[in-house]
Amino acid sequence: MSIQSDRRVVITGMGAITPNGNGVSIFWDSILAGRCAARTVEQFDASKFPTTFACEILGYKPEEHFSTKEIKRMDRFVQVAIVAAKESIADSGIDPAREDLERVGVIIGSGIGGIATLEHEARELDLDSDHPKVSPFLIPKLIINMASGEIAIRYGFCGPNLSQVTACASGSHAIGDAMKIIQRHDADVMIAGGTEAAISALGFGGFCSMRALSRRNDDPAHASKPFDLNRDGFVMGEGAGVVVLEELERAIKRGAKIYAEVAGYGLSADAYHITEPEPEGKGARRAMSMAVADARLNPSDVEYVNAHGTSTKFNDRAESKAIRDVFGDHAKKLWVSSTKSITGHLLGAAGAVEAIACALALQKGIAPPTHHYETPDPECDLDYVPNTPREKPMRAALSNSFGFGGHNGCLLLTKFQ
Repeated sequence: MSIQSDRRVVITGMGAITPNGNGVSIFWDSILAGRCAARTVEQFDASKFPTTFACEILGYKPEEHFSTKEIKRMDRFVQVAIVAAKESIADSGIDPAREDLERVGVIIGSGIGGIATLEHEARELDLDSDHPKVSPFLIPKLIINMASGEIAIRYGFCGPNLSQVTACASGSHAIGDAMKIIQRHDADVMIAGGTEAAISALGFGGFCSMRALSRRNDDPAHASKPFDLNRDGFVMGEGAGVVVLEELERAIKRGAKIYAEVAGYGLSADAYHITEPEPEGKGARRAMSMAVADARLNPSDVEYVNAHGTSTKFNDRAESKAIRDVFGDHAKKLWVSSTKSITGHLLGAAGAVEAIACALALQKGIAPPTHHYETPDPECDLDYVPNTPREKPMRAALSNSFGFGGHNGCLLLTKFQ
């Protein structure tokens, strides 16, 4: 059981760089309209793999954001984290020059980190040479904690600085743990989120070999089909989502705009399998129930669930069962959707980007749909908001993230009154 705190935590800034566009407003419009970015991989030749498409970031040019020197020392996953953090900090109105920097911290999660850098350097390494050369930037570029480290260095934030590495739950765990850091008075502001840029031949090939990816090479734009009977795997994506979390009274005092309150956080382990979720959804159920209880709400208070919804047979079935178990009869009234139908699966960035979607859903009273939903699966029998957004005032939303290794993280967001 989590320790209750009277200190409330709210989201006052948001930033995103996604396959559907760079910036929160473009991302939001895209997931409502169904503008899917899945297309043939451009970063390398994927024609020899059984899957040839992914959701790569659109329109990102490193030279527009960083100097040549900075690009040389930072992997792509670090770069996009900084871009998203920059947007979120500017959006929040926080001025680092006026902050007590020891009270501002950073947590950025990533599932894989600098795999593209590792792949490049491994290819360049010539062990037959008398003087094998390895870049001095190799280690700083590939280690996952460098995303949070670089953000802190850029702004001078000297508060708690961590990285979460829990596969596809990394972004949610980063935001949840950041909330708890503020609640226990270890910081007043936390920059939190997730980032991933693993669409390299090695990273992409690894997921292909696991048979985790959809193979709808003839129709990439409709390949991500969460909860649909004919789903055949997820679509690999990349990007970053970062939010500014702030103690409520402080945010009110400085006149900050507030998107939503992060009211509850739940986490658990399946302790079952390295890639498959526990079939009955027991671990997911515990994390969801914990998040609802942590927010001091009843399950019937929740109106919307942004599902992990990967478009894989095992995940969607287990998650649907877990939702039914947690919410009972109320599950029939829930709106449940997977924005991965449009973004693809952003891996370690997914939970953060989807938390942003939840915050906007509450603020605007609009539930984004599950696109490409055509054929119901008898084992996935909830209301998945098929293909068209729905509007109504909503008080509470749950964001689910479940990672390889059985790592579960759930965030309970509420509309700020």
